[in-house]
Amino acid sequence: MPFLSRLSPALCLIATLGLGVTLPVTAARSEDDGAYLAAQAASMDNNYAEATKYYQRLLADDPTDGRVQEGLLISLLSLGDVDAARDLAAQMVKAEKPSQVAVLVMLADAAKSGNFAAGEALLAKGGDAGQLVSGLYKAWALAGAGKMSEAMDGFEKLGKIDGLDGFAGYHRALASALVGDYESAEAIFSGKYADYFNSTRRGILAHVQVLSQLERDPDAIALIDKAYGAALPPEIAAIRKQLEAGETLPFTRIGSARDGVAEVFQSVALALNADSLPGFALIHTRLALWLRPDDVDAALLAADILESQDQFDLAISAYAEIGPDNPAFYASELGRAQAMVSAGRSDAAIEVLEQLSRTHPDLPNAWSSLGDTLRHEERYAEAAKAYDKAIALNGEPRPEDWGLWYSRAIAQERSGAWKEAEKGFREALKLSPDQPVVLNYLGYSYVEKRENLKEALEMIEKAVAGRPDDGYITDSLGWAYYRLGRYEEAVVQMEKAVELTPADPLLNDHLGDVYWAVGRTREAEFQWRRALNLGPSNDLDLNRVRRKLEVGLDVVLKEEGAKPLHPEHAQN
Repeated sequence: MPFLSRLSPALCLIATLGLGVTLPVTAARSEDDGAYLAAQAASMDNNYAEATKYYQRLLADDPTDGRVQEGLLISLLSLGDVDAARDLAAQMVKAEKPSQVAVLVMLADAAKSGNFAAGEALLAKGGDAGQLVSGLYKAWALAGAGKMSEAMDGFEKLGKIDGLDGFAGYHRALASALVGDYESAEAIFSGKYADYFNSTRRGILAHVQVLSQLERDPDAIALIDKAYGAALPPEIAAIRKQLEAGETLPFTRIGSARDGVAEVFQSVALALNADSLPGFALIHTRLALWLRPDDVDAALLAADILESQDQFDLAISAYAEIGPDNPAFYASELGRAQAMVSAGRSDAAIEVLEQLSRTHPDLPNAWSSLGDTLRHEERYAEAAKAYDKAIALNGEPRPEDWGLWYSRAIAQERSGAWKEAEKGFREALKLSPDQPVVLNYLGYSYVEKRENLKEALEMIEKAVAGRPDDGYITDSLGWAYYRLGRYEEAVVQMEKAVELTPADPLLNDHLGDVYWAVGRTREAEFQWRRALNLGPSNDLDLNRVRRKLEVGLDVVLKEEGAKPLHPEHAQN
């Protein structure tokens, strides 16, 4: 994606899209200072609803305050209330130097109404949408006016600007396909940026439709297989089936110049998001959705961004916009369930996934996601059954399936089905022999059960070699040495583990035990107290730690029926 690496300077908009940081500062009445600071704080936290409330209050007091207008506009767009944003932007673009965000909104409004001339006029009188958006918009406006030859010249001219050639080429391909020039579109899709165009769902679908229109269904099938392999999403699987049956796919990626402008906003949104600028990406993808509400990719991107910003309720609402009749419904439901888990509503997520597994019983991802969520809730036996379904639907295991076998084995081990879990861990290692997490989990399980200690040590040493900076895996190695009676070696590894992961109560408890084993009792007691202060922990019995502080590790081991490390310390 070489042209993406040069995106930011080409767009020329990052410096002007700040949330209260780079906005023009005007004098504010002292009684408004608190509300403005609260609005800024809410904006910084991506709490768009709260920010909107404060900005609206401030704007009611002073409708001409530019910084408040800008803050409110961005908050409304981020919420997805583009209609309200449009009304505000219409006032803002009357300023001598209009806000760039307001210009973007009004360009979208002009495209939505089909009045491209209004958008061109706004740009002509100094409205700044950035070099990329302005150039693409003007070319699509020409296409909307029926001036296709001039539109193609516009795309070609834009493509001569360093860093913008990939974007211009993609849109020129779409415009060519829109008017039936599939040969030209195919030449672009298979050209310089083919790897990028064929790495996104929307690019693949556009290229596949173009190939089908050229009666090259075998090439379209080959493109799908190369992009997705055997794990086809339901929508793509249905398209592949159509191609195999010899059907000619219509070109539906875009159907008008308005769709082309929506694609402009979505192209920029994808690039900004890839450039780690999700807030700016959200604004653009909201405009893309406003122009084209059926754009699944835009809806999923908006939801994904909101989830990454911890705006889980907004993300859940965005996912819910994709209805059950949409081929991408399954993807939105998986995303909605994950957002619910992140929001602490795991029970609701499980309901969503259980329903999805009923409506899409042949979809492995539905069952594996259900298994993950049940395991998160420590409903291990149920999780194992869900994983059973996913594994059965996956068919012959592939190397990339190791994670599914590993997850099921964890659920089985936690639900007491050790023999089944052991087989699962070993199957995961057959699929991917060097996976540190699998080697560590199985090796550590053997150490805890005092089984296969030599093999367990070899597994954990291999895991540490794969992830030398992982505190938990290093802890496993130290614990293996401890179980084998190699206490001095255990101390070295445990100290390193706690250095890598200092705030974990279990690791600090383990370090206390190995200190005790080598006679460093005062340091052992310090680590046990630290473990208590860092707790609680699902993996650590804090009452046992307290007992060790009362009577020492040797007495505790004797009380548990185990052999004390220092029998002389365990005498009553």
